[in-house]
Amino acid sequence: MRKNLYFIIILCSLTSCYTYQVKKPADPAANDKQSKKNTAMANNTANPMKNAAAEPQNPQPMPAPVNVQEKLAAGKNVKIDVDGRSYKVIVDKWESDSLVAHPVHNPKKILKFHKNQINGEKIAEKRFSQPIADIITVVAYAAIGVGIYLLVR
Repeated sequence: MRKNLYFIIILCSLTSCYTYQVKKPADPAANDKQSKKNTAMANNTANPMKNAAAEPQNPQPMPAPVNVQEKLAAGKNVKIDVDGRSYKVIVDKWESDSLVAHPVHNPKKILKFHKNQINGEKIAEKRFSQPIADIITVVAYAAIGVGIYLLVR
């Protein structure tokens, strides 16, 4: 039983609360559509047939191109996708159109990528994950409770 408890404690200590998450851009078109929908709902109560025919159908707007240089500022810890390979790097600087970075656990190695090689939609920043932190906390409390129970018994 003690071996299992030690294993759980070691496993919890090796788990990180930080994960790489792709930051989703705010969609101003969605907010605009919501306000138009609310206005249309208010107008439809007076004359539903007339307003339904008069309302134009808007095509889906094209998503704005991702500016890789803005997303990858110096000092950020990110996970990038370059030509199908995934890299966890810390951004050092930009030299014209090339990203200069180093791997997270190897600051001596220098990597260079052209901005056209980097998949801008798969840039994931390292962020704190509250659900993982909550799970680790619950497991730690349970392990402490089991430990106290075994000592008292």
